[in-house]
Amino acid sequence: MVQTTKSLYARAKEVTPPTAARATELGIVKAEGHYLISEEGTRYLDFASGVAVTNVGHNHPEVVAAAKAQVDEMIHGGHNVVYYPSYVKLAEKLNELNGGEQMVYFSNSGAEANEGALKLAKKVTKRPAVISFKRGFHGRTIAATSITASNAAYRKDYEGLLPSVYYADYPYAFRTGLSEEEEVQRCLYQLDELFAFQVDPGSVAAIILEPVQGEGGYIVPPVTFLEELRSLCDKHGILLIFDEIQTGFGRTGEMFAYQNFGVKPDILTLAKGIASGFPLSAIVAPKRIMEQWSAGTHGGTYGGNPVACAASLASIEILEREGLSNAKEKGAYFKEQLHQLQRRVAGIGDVRGIGLMLAIELTNPDGSPDSDALTRIRQAALEDGVILLGCGTKKNVLRFIPPTTVKKEEIDRVITIVEKVLDEK
Repeated sequence: MVQTTKSLYARAKEVTPPTAARATELGIVKAEGHYLISEEGTRYLDFASGVAVTNVGHNHPEVVAAAKAQVDEMIHGGHNVVYYPSYVKLAEKLNELNGGEQMVYFSNSGAEANEGALKLAKKVTKRPAVISFKRGFHGRTIAATSITASNAAYRKDYEGLLPSVYYADYPYAFRTGLSEEEEVQRCLYQLDELFAFQVDPGSVAAIILEPVQGEGGYIVPPVTFLEELRSLCDKHGILLIFDEIQTGFGRTGEMFAYQNFGVKPDILTLAKGIASGFPLSAIVAPKRIMEQWSAGTHGGTYGGNPVACAASLASIEILEREGLSNAKEKGAYFKEQLHQLQRRVAGIGDVRGIGLMLAIELTNPDGSPDSDALTRIRQAALEDGVILLGCGTKKNVLRFIPPTTVKKEEIDRVITIVEKVLDEK
């Protein structure tokens, strides 16, 4: 190996393409708890959690122990070849967490799970069309990109994509200026128009959405919107898919976000926080649906890897023991601090989110999006040893994604940084 004094960033620039946009230039050599440690030895408080992945913190001792024990037993078996304990146990646990009478299919990534969910819906309904929502993000593969509408750049140069995909508005009352009730009615009316003029509901296999939009801006829909979607799908025989890639595994204070709304999907897709950083995703759906997915019509080599499944089981135990309750408690505290900050300083147009999936929308005095403020806050935070991420189609939403085990003093530290930058505006 050639010795070099170059940073990890400089070395990576020479051998990796620019296609994966990076949030920082940090080279990280160690992770522990709520912190990342750089090659220079600096400790960074991680309020990104690997983009909502390390929901019980980095390298939690129980997760590490479970993974190491599984490595000693078996690293790979191939779920298309054999059955093994961690795979079956995790499927049983996800069935239990979703009320029973469910079946589970494992893949590696969120995009894979969403593609599998689309295939399942088309297979079961024998229908071609899919409805997705503007500002929704569902992945980077061709089919996942086809149902993503959070940024035109994700689609540029990749057209044409999956056919028979239609888009509707997702409720965003803060931006439309309507009341929540008026905004819900506007969006539902648009769906009626879609059915009347573009695609007959009898041709629609699925409606897919994030129960709380992630990349699109951490937008929380009114409960009535999800209830009406559920009724609409039942009326027309359409399968309702909830993409809980980012919202799942304690992020919103419940194991899954749909539990906050009391609206259950037909198909649930999961990834990110499922296994504390090991590549794993899952599709969960009732037996009556899954049993129609006949042998050989879907598959994959690495899905349900034994080590990833073992890590997932350990992660779920931690969430059930302490993560969920802490996410609710600290999430409520964090959100109240953000509301107080909104009252103290200018530039925060909206505070929103559930549990520890929180965000502030940064605005200019005229209410227009202020992306410059987002840049300033993230840079100041990084200089102070804190990693924060943005989101939103206008790049003006600051999102907070700490581990579910976050401490009050860590929240206070972040609030202080944001306040200082906005005070200087």
